[in-house]
Amino acid sequence: MQPPHPPPPPYPPRPGSTPGDSDRDLVAQLHGPGGDSHRAVALLLARHWRATCDYAVICLASMSSSAQLVATSAFSRVLGRLAGGAVGGALRPQLLAAVRETVRNWAADDVIPIVLPELRKPTGGRGLRAAMPGTPERRQLAERAFRALPGSSQCLLWHTEVEAEPINIPASLLGVDTATASAALVRARAQFRVACVRAHRELAPTKECRFYNRLLEIPVRRGGVLLPDVQRHLVGCRYCRHAAEQLSHFEDGLDALLAEAVLGWGARRYLDSREVRGPAEERPPTSRAAHPAAGGSQRTVSRGRRRKALLVGVGLTALALVVTLLLAKNWCDDSGIPLPRATWGAADGPTTVMPAFGRSGPRRPGGTLPAVTSRIYDNFPG
Repeated sequence: MQPPHPPPPPYPPRPGSTPGDSDRDLVAQLHGPGGDSHRAVALLLARHWRATCDYAVICLASMSSSAQLVATSAFSRVLGRLAGGAVGGALRPQLLAAVRETVRNWAADDVIPIVLPELRKPTGGRGLRAAMPGTPERRQLAERAFRALPGSSQCLLWHTEVEAEPINIPASLLGVDTATASAALVRARAQFRVACVRAHRELAPTKECRFYNRLLEIPVRRGGVLLPDVQRHLVGCRYCRHAAEQLSHFEDGLDALLAEAVLGWGARRYLDSREVRGPAEERPPTSRAAHPAAGGSQRTVSRGRRRKALLVGVGLTALALVVTLLLAKNWCDDSGIPLPRATWGAADGPTTVMPAFGRSGPRRPGGTLPAVTSRIYDNFPG
């Protein structure tokens, strides 16, 4: 029975406007009837496919069509897990992390590298497999703090800082207006800093580290000089040196801190692959646009690309032909490794071209997916 006064939504809509579907709404529709779930997957693909493929190219160190297979597996794993009721944060970081783990798992397999030789590259799958799993020590506080944030805060921080997108993009992903999203972004940055400071205190290896917790954070935040006692402590304490370095990113370079904490492998290259999709005047004042050199590359401003990035509904008819591949239970196992019966070709139709939202120039391998038949819909949960 419905309560007489249901709780208000976390972000009330602007008077006179109706926000579109948020990522959270679309994920909830994965439990719904066939038509709703198909539409939800198509929209999520339109929003996140390109970035997922871009990171797959980075992890493979290859522009081949194998990136499509990795991205498809990542979507299958993440959306399948969410459709099963798992609770997650912002969708984009989850998909990118799934790409990294898929490449790592496939590179460790005995058979898959024979079919996909890209996995043997020392700068790609083989290097990723050999790298230390987990978050680097120097980014553990940021990783823990980011995971503790609400999904809406993760979405705002990731898309404005790492993806270098104007505020209207994460606003549409959250289903809110830009004014609400801008105010929430300010709170998200404050939440992230507080969570980092709390993580430093909770994970401190000694009482002395906990004692210097606030003495370390306040001068860094205010741009002042650390007390002599704190400086002497940092000389002998690697844990607190890492904490001070991570806190310094809040003034310049929050994008690098987030990318390295969540992705690790290829984080800098992923940052360099992102482009500004909106005018600088529409971006938050403390975002990446204020520090164009923070990620190692200048980003080109393009109003036309911003408009294209908003056309997430374009091409839904074509997308409906390919979304079935993503959540079919018989496509891959829990590790994301293709089963022997999985097929990669487009036996039932021509290759479907994904719309390159917010991009121009030559189309990269991440822009296509193999077309499949509608019979796989029967395996979709719900």
